[in-house]
Amino acid sequence: MRIALRLFVIFVLGMLASAGARAGKLFIPMDATRQTNHLKAYGIAFAALRENKPVYWLLNYKGGSFVMDDTRELEALCTQRRVAFKKITTADYDAIKKKIKGPNFNGEIIKLEKAPKIAVYTPPNKEPWDDAVTLALTYAEIPFDKLYADEVLAGGLDKYDWLHLHHEDFTGQYGKFWGQFRHAPWYVNDKNAAESMAAKHGFKKVSQMQLAVVKKIRDFVAAGGNLFAMCSATDTYDIALAAEGTDICDTPFDGDKMAPNAQSKLDYSKCFAFRDFTISTNELEYEYSNIDNTNFRHVLKDSDKFILVSFPAKFDPGAAMLCQNHTDTIKGFMGQTTAFRKEVIKPGVLIMGDFAKVNEARYIHGEYGDGTWTFYGGHDPEDYQHMVGAAPTDLSLHPNSPGYRLILNNVLAPAAKKKLIQTVVLGDTVTAKLVKKIAEEPAHVSTFAERVKITPDPSKEELIISVVPMQGAINEIKAVVILTGASVEVYSRKFSSADHVIVNLNDLPSGMFLVKVNGEYAGKVVKK
Repeated sequence: MRIALRLFVIFVLGMLASAGARAGKLFIPMDATRQTNHLKAYGIAFAALRENKPVYWLLNYKGGSFVMDDTRELEALCTQRRVAFKKITTADYDAIKKKIKGPNFNGEIIKLEKAPKIAVYTPPNKEPWDDAVTLALTYAEIPFDKLYADEVLAGGLDKYDWLHLHHEDFTGQYGKFWGQFRHAPWYVNDKNAAESMAAKHGFKKVSQMQLAVVKKIRDFVAAGGNLFAMCSATDTYDIALAAEGTDICDTPFDGDKMAPNAQSKLDYSKCFAFRDFTISTNELEYEYSNIDNTNFRHVLKDSDKFILVSFPAKFDPGAAMLCQNHTDTIKGFMGQTTAFRKEVIKPGVLIMGDFAKVNEARYIHGEYGDGTWTFYGGHDPEDYQHMVGAAPTDLSLHPNSPGYRLILNNVLAPAAKKKLIQTVVLGDTVTAKLVKKIAEEPAHVSTFAERVKITPDPSKEELIISVVPMQGAINEIKAVVILTGASVEVYSRKFSSADHVIVNLNDLPSGMFLVKVNGEYAGKVVKK
């Protein structure tokens, strides 16, 4: 009996010692020199989340590295997928956190808690080379479901957190391929399949079915969903919303002419991202509108690139998270919709990546209702000009692709915790509202910043900034600074310890701005 008891004690002590030896953290670097496979590293983070293990995303620290509890299973998975990792102690991690939390380091720690449910909107007969996101998810070994109009119209989006749209034409013009490919078997088959699906759901035209799908997706976002779109799914989504109730399809697409004065009937207020654009009325033109900058840019391949914006991670960790990368320069790539002309982007839209030389945005983001949307111009980040019928990109040849990393940043975004941030909107009617945004972990906003109140003056383009008083705390405003989303200062003024101040925005252009009070970020303002 004593021998058995002794063996049991030895066994328990051995198990405790083994657990203690593994009580540290697994550090997955995401910088350019240490990580061997950036894309599969996202799959490791996703796998941990599926096992209900929290993942900490270290924004702007070594390329946006990941930290999670060390387990034999995760180590084995990293080794199997050739993802570089390092075992660190809790003391090591505490030192990293201290550096990131320091006031002079533009970084933050995001806690990812639950694996999002992923869906890709794609027709059943679509070829794999048509969709960069499908390729990225498959290569990263992140599970996802495929769905199309049948599932969306039946309310199938309710069970998902994240939805991707790619080379889709939501205007009902079959990708504007008619001029060049109307006799191609694949075009004829796609057109027949779309018309049959529309008829099955009781629609006389494909454009009517597509509008119904677009509205379902809009409701999905409003209810808290996260939408990610690339290539032609970006501009055709907004065009379809703006054209609700107006026929913008000419005879080759739906059998009758478009509505007279269709352009003047567009309602831009329904759009997520764009305004004041002009639709293409030429059935032979491989273009939908002047939202896309393809025909205006005149850029050589070797000089085609865009720059990611460096956002203040402690105040706006959501934007910083979507821009995590091991470089801030991303090589350009074309698509039916290559990039977005800045002239037609709504003021409140966040530009996260742009090519200033040709005045275009490549990577934009915004909020709608309780959810978010992100539009990414171009078709395939590792195929500069992907042609119809081309072979699929082999991502094993591009495991460290910065362009593909942006896609996977968005996949992980819904796993983050959320909080409210004060956002003031100045437009035709002046309003103040609170909108959801990605939160840091743990909460970083100080007591002072939480007490700052930003109120718009309804008769002027002015902000009234005050502080809710609290005993024993700073209750006076000494300085106000307003910056662009890229942290460029556009307004700065010091005050003599005022309890409230007035800031005039007349001299500022339309756009989104960050407000700092006494050196702390206190909210956002959108000027329309």
